[in-house]
Amino acid sequence: MTDCILVLDFGGQYCHLIARRIRELNVYSEIVSPEITAKEIENYNKNYNVRGVIISGGPQSVYSDKIKFDKDILNLDLGILGICYGNQLIAYSTGGKVESAGKKEFGITNAIIDKAEGILKGMNKKEKVWMSHSDTVTKISEDYELLAHTANSPIAAYRHKTKDIYGLQWHPEVVHTENGMKILRNFTLEVCKAKPNWKMEDFIDSSVREIKKNIGDRKAVIALSGGVDSSAAAILTAKAIGKNLISVFVDTGLMRKNEAEQIEKIFKNFNLNLRIIDASERFFSALKGVEDPEKKRKIIGENFIRVFEEAAKEINAEVLVQGTIYPDRIESGTQHACTIKSHHNVGGLPSKLKLEIVEPLADLYKDEVRVVAKKLSLPSGIAERMPFPGPALAIRIIGEITPERTEIVREADAIANEEIGKAKLDMELWQSFAVLLPVKSVGVQGDVRTYKNTIALRMVQSKDGMTANFARIPYDILEKISTRITNEIPQVNRVVYDLTHKPPGTIEWE
Repeated sequence: MTDCILVLDFGGQYCHLIARRIRELNVYSEIVSPEITAKEIENYNKNYNVRGVIISGGPQSVYSDKIKFDKDILNLDLGILGICYGNQLIAYSTGGKVESAGKKEFGITNAIIDKAEGILKGMNKKEKVWMSHSDTVTKISEDYELLAHTANSPIAAYRHKTKDIYGLQWHPEVVHTENGMKILRNFTLEVCKAKPNWKMEDFIDSSVREIKKNIGDRKAVIALSGGVDSSAAAILTAKAIGKNLISVFVDTGLMRKNEAEQIEKIFKNFNLNLRIIDASERFFSALKGVEDPEKKRKIIGENFIRVFEEAAKEINAEVLVQGTIYPDRIESGTQHACTIKSHHNVGGLPSKLKLEIVEPLADLYKDEVRVVAKKLSLPSGIAERMPFPGPALAIRIIGEITPERTEIVREADAIANEEIGKAKLDMELWQSFAVLLPVKSVGVQGDVRTYKNTIALRMVQSKDGMTANFARIPYDILEKISTRITNEIPQVNRVVYDLTHKPPGTIEWE
């Protein structure tokens, strides 16, 4: 039986990143409700060998009565780890004290390791860790002992003296915590003694079975954008239901340069029943005069669904398959998480939907999807393709969307990525794109004063999209991109570069 670590989702932005990191250790992890009971956890042993429980971070206070936590979970014979809010919840539930921190900790902090034992085995005396909290544990019960502290968190890590229960104020799942994976490895493999016996092939097989079970003999449509998410979802679904899947590429008029032609060429050899629908006039009309980014996303989401409802009606389909992945869902908000921005295929969905939705990749991160894509024999041009947002260029145009403004950012984006490709930097980047700003500035071109548009370049490095660093692109490459944009796009006379990490920014501007 497969060993498993359960992650209680209290709404933290990094909750599923915890599960992702556990899977990197080849141990199966599953996200469950924060209100799960100890009895329900024991029932998981019918399908999995549950070895441990991780309690995630979250935006709420332990003094809130919105969420019910079953304290009996702490009496289970399992490894238990509380992270950030989860750490505070364990302390509070066992007689400790949680207070508002005198100074909030956000970002990289130095943690002083008082005892390099248990989950902190092998840690240095001083560790760089990632913090994101305003409350902190100030007292633990006599059954627990201190493991680490920071300048603003007197109890940044602790453990039970006799049980395998640990609390950690910082986030080991975030890449900015230098030895975060070592901590999670210690917890998963050493404390919980979980066996690393889960592989991505297991996900593919179980996913195909689940899709076949959910859809049965019904017909389904999928939005095939050509990105790795929708492509992998399409292949998985085709494996499950064969010719009953119709793949639809919608040309919204907001896609990358020559996108429709490339998609048709790439997928003509796949048995996906591909149809291309030109809906550009429909989308531009619906977005006319709209500047608010959330309204853009919701309008695009609704129009996407209406297009697919119409396509589905033609073939009597009852199911809509989507390539939604976890970052889409967590940023759009979950039951206990805050909404950052609505994704067109999640928060942008209309309330009255005539199609049943199936999302085979909803619990995977981008790098996991890439592994799935390769194992499904998708070409590297798809498997390694940079993420492209569902709302497409609409959220890379700040302000009103028009065909003319769209063409400006489309050309700038094509130039930027062409030069990044020539410099062979594309495989080092998570995303690289251009943004059209609602800003005009004075310039001099051909000895003539100009007053034209500004393009911002955004290039980031990331492993999973949940956090990211701006890329330190060589100046000569940036200069070449800037020169080409201002020379080849008549409406632009200025190019700027975005130096913001995620957080505090997001990868996309809207």
